[in-house]
Amino acid sequence: MDNAYTAKPAEILLADDDENYAFLTREAFSQAKLRANLHHVSDGRQCLQFLRRQPPYADAPVPDIILLDIEMPVMDGRQVLAEIVKDDALKHLAVVVLTSRDEHAEILHMYQLRCNSYICKPAAFDQYVDVIKKLADYWLSVATLPTRALG
Repeated sequence: MDNAYTAKPAEILLADDDENYAFLTREAFSQAKLRANLHHVSDGRQCLQFLRRQPPYADAPVPDIILLDIEMPVMDGRQVLAEIVKDDALKHLAVVVLTSRDEHAEILHMYQLRCNSYICKPAAFDQYVDVIKKLADYWLSVATLPTRALG
């Protein structure tokens, strides 16, 4: 790993309305011993407010990775991703769809909307921790993220 990744923890934004998965994700990050700050929003509108640093998220960091659920209230993950890719200030961000939906048409649709990766949440916690470890290993040590490349 280069110094850009070891110098500071990664900033991860989890957009998921399911509080149980938010808790499990925090636990998975903790068990995986990842150097990351995990931020959580419960709907798509809050996600875009966070990304655009609008109140109440004026001091929000720019996330290195967005973990985006599809089914959320107010504005779903499809709508959020469509907004991200058409916004010049946001379209460079890495968006990983992390959802329980595994329908082929849904997967294809999210890639057509330009998600960077699509991951189905496993039901068992130990498998979920393993998925989070692999996700972090790839995105935080193998891939070069635009947020880190910009310094």
